[in-house]
Amino acid sequence: MFKKALLAASAVLVLAVNAGAADLKEFRVGILGGENQADRLRNFACLQDHLKKDFGFEKVSLFPAADYDGVIQGLLGGTLDFAELGAAGFANVYLKNAKAVTPILTTQQTDGSTGYYSIGLALKSSGIKNIKDAKGKKLGYADPDSTSGYLVPLTQIPKDTGTPNDKFFSATQFNGGHENNLLAAYDGKVDVAVDDSSGLGDFADGYTSGTFHKLVAKGKVDPSKLVEVWRSPLIPNGPLVVRSELGQEWQAKLAKFFTELPAKDAKCFSAIEGGDFKGYVPVTADNYKAIIEVRKQAIGG
Repeated sequence: MFKKALLAASAVLVLAVNAGAADLKEFRVGILGGENQADRLRNFACLQDHLKKDFGFEKVSLFPAADYDGVIQGLLGGTLDFAELGAAGFANVYLKNAKAVTPILTTQQTDGSTGYYSIGLALKSSGIKNIKDAKGKKLGYADPDSTSGYLVPLTQIPKDTGTPNDKFFSATQFNGGHENNLLAAYDGKVDVAVDDSSGLGDFADGYTSGTFHKLVAKGKVDPSKLVEVWRSPLIPNGPLVVRSELGQEWQAKLAKFFTELPAKDAKCFSAIEGGDFKGYVPVTADNYKAIIEVRKQAIGG
């Protein structure tokens, strides 16, 4: 099941090894969803080159995962050693095994913050101007383990509508990742789609980072046809995590590598993170206590 998920076509990277932690010869880099497989492989090719050169690995392989769960199960099973997870994905891992992974870094937005938003987007032609206008309409989610594409809108939209989502909307559905979810709204298959966004910069650019930004940059959506109808409170950016069994030496090596990457290759940094960011900053599990508790209460961990 996990192998199928890795080889199928939903930013997240994962590194796995065939050697012991002291002498890693191969890094296997898995890329979680959000956009189509060809784009993900192209965006991560530069990281593949840097890892091989900087660490002298004999091989660096890229595996695009079909969904969040493929990465999560790999980390829990010990077959994957490094990942960039969303906050809810990390909460999932933590609740199942708090010692499985160690957070080391997270992304920092261009304004210096370390958070982002879940935003609700609808077609301007729908007449929906705010989330209350979407009563009795269809809501699209991204992935069950997504923070901005499920957990946060599941728990926060009802605070604005006064009604649980399954009662306020005529239907809710998962659309197989962030890109597919936004396209579902753009194509009229759902009325509102919730996805990740920096919420910074110009709406006409799809803001500075996130799924909306990537689809605008690729010419897949025309922002003039869309309207933002909902925005969540600030969400902590997800962590880059290292499988704890690798030990502190590799945690430090990887933290140094990624901290230096934005200055070393800004284009690569932007490609793997999906937009404009300032850089990486250190984090610990304590940064995600609130998300861990929300997931525990809402989904049962």
